[in-house]
Amino acid sequence: MRRGLDSKGTIDLMNFIRQEIPEISLRTTMLVGHPGETEEHFEELKNFVREFKFDRLGVFAYSEEEGTYAAKKFKDEISDEVKQQRVAELMEVQQQVSFEKNQLKVGKTFKTIIDREEADYYIGRTEFDAPEVDNEVLISKKNRKLKVGEFYNFKIASASEFDLYAETM
Repeated sequence: MRRGLDSKGTIDLMNFIRQEIPEISLRTTMLVGHPGETEEHFEELKNFVREFKFDRLGVFAYSEEEGTYAAKKFKDEISDEVKQQRVAELMEVQQQVSFEKNQLKVGKTFKTIIDREEADYYIGRTEFDAPEVDNEVLISKKNRKLKVGEFYNFKIASASEFDLYAETM
């Protein structure tokens, strides 16, 4: 996609950022099924995601956009079925990474904004999470009145792949 950095340059930059800001949360999106992507390229990408362990990752299937460099220079020969399979495989890798990272949050306290209220839970997110796409913090409504839009500190009691469960404080 003509980003200007090769894989070594990208890894070096991200390692530098993590070294300088240890508590940073790194997120990215990836595109799979770009014209010319081989199974070997895709396996390399999966290994990179496994090893680098992004805090958040979105994955999209390539689709030709009229007028882009790729549309002009490459023929889209990868089937939609293969593209969707690659999306699913890469998200499976990220699901495991996310589970491991979320387990490290258990027992820690996070500043959490309350986004909405549902039947049994308040739904919030930490300062590291974007609305509607990232992990959510679920807080039991039992004996608790919280305000949507307000920040609270919550200790994480347990975690799944994409959700954190907070203790009522």
